[in-house]
Amino acid sequence: MFNIKEELKKLPEKPGVYIMRDKNNNILYVGKAVILKNRVKQYFNKTNKTARIEKMVSLVDHFEYIVTDNEAEALILECNLIKKNMPKFNVLLKDDKTYPYIKIDIKSDYPNIFITRRLQDDGAKYFGPYASPGSAKEMINFIKERFQIRQCRNFKSNQRACLNYHIKKCLAPCVGYVSKEEYRKQIDQIIMLLEGKTREIIKQINEEIIELSNRQEYEKAAILRDKKLAIERISQKQKVSNINEKAIDVIGIAKNELSICIEIFFVRNSKMIGREHYFFENSNELTEHETLSEFIKQYYINKIDLPNKIMIPKGIEDIELIEKLLSNKVNRKIEFKIPKKGEKLRFIEMANSNAKITLDNRTKEKEDIVLKLKEVLRLDRLPRKIECFDISNIAGEYMVAGMCVAKDRSYK
Repeated sequence: MFNIKEELKKLPEKPGVYIMRDKNNNILYVGKAVILKNRVKQYFNKTNKTARIEKMVSLVDHFEYIVTDNEAEALILECNLIKKNMPKFNVLLKDDKTYPYIKIDIKSDYPNIFITRRLQDDGAKYFGPYASPGSAKEMINFIKERFQIRQCRNFKSNQRACLNYHIKKCLAPCVGYVSKEEYRKQIDQIIMLLEGKTREIIKQINEEIIELSNRQEYEKAAILRDKKLAIERISQKQKVSNINEKAIDVIGIAKNELSICIEIFFVRNSKMIGREHYFFENSNELTEHETLSEFIKQYYINKIDLPNKIMIPKGIEDIELIEKLLSNKVNRKIEFKIPKKGEKLRFIEMANSNAKITLDNRTKEKEDIVLKLKEVLRLDRLPRKIECFDISNIAGEYMVAGMCVAKDRSYK
């Protein structure tokens, strides 16, 4: 028989992870602690607990713990256990996506460019992440339209050029119509484009246009002019701010009675390359601060490709520890910033605004119906499960009944 009061006395004064379980041994909650003894005891005190934690504690039959050497190890273990077990009372990030990147195999004599979801230490250059395959594909299509690089996935020498060469979509390296140096020049410009160095590309193209015009090669000069205009257009389309940062993520948050939405903008070289959003139900039981804190831990701890800075709308728990952990992981400084003014604050406000719009669009129809029902029935809280019955008979005999259930996805 597990005696909670007695077991609380046995808790060590060390960092670690604690696991709350119900009478069926199901995991209810996973948390980390700097000092296990102090942290776990707090759950069984009678004061300063949210309704969600009160409910969780009422279901606890027993708990267990894992001692770690330090707080950083506890944080990593906590995130891994949450991801593996998906406990009912934790804030859960349901994210099994891998984001697309643009890859250039620069070690090849005639590199190709394509989309991949696997980051490898293979000497290639990777650009991203892009929030959707569509945005990555749009950039790939633009590059292959305006730069005459090969479009075949498997490169091999041929005796005759393919159609792409004849429609001026490829320089035909497979038949030796272009030198490695000339082809590499195209690749270098593509890399500069993906890194946001459009001014340098345009400067190079202008010099080439002048040189071709002096040689009276006006047709080639016109092709370069069109390429320059296209690069200027796509650069203007992507540019979203004057923030001079190589790689930043901007996080916004919005909440209503049904859900919380977190929106992430991926900004690379002052250009928006994508966005993503996540929803968390039972928002009446969660605070924005708690949701944001848990989201950031679960989202970034096991992430491979990390930005230099992560801009957030408000402070989170363990922010210094997470910064140190992520910085050690990638051997460079990772910072969390809470902007107070200027362009960076405007960016946070834009992320918050987009989170609100995304949330409103998702929940408007359901919200209108459920809120109206709450008002009509004079309920204290929003209904999460509705059961409707219909009973029919024929002259009092052959009675049949049916039940229809409408249940919120987060209801258990």
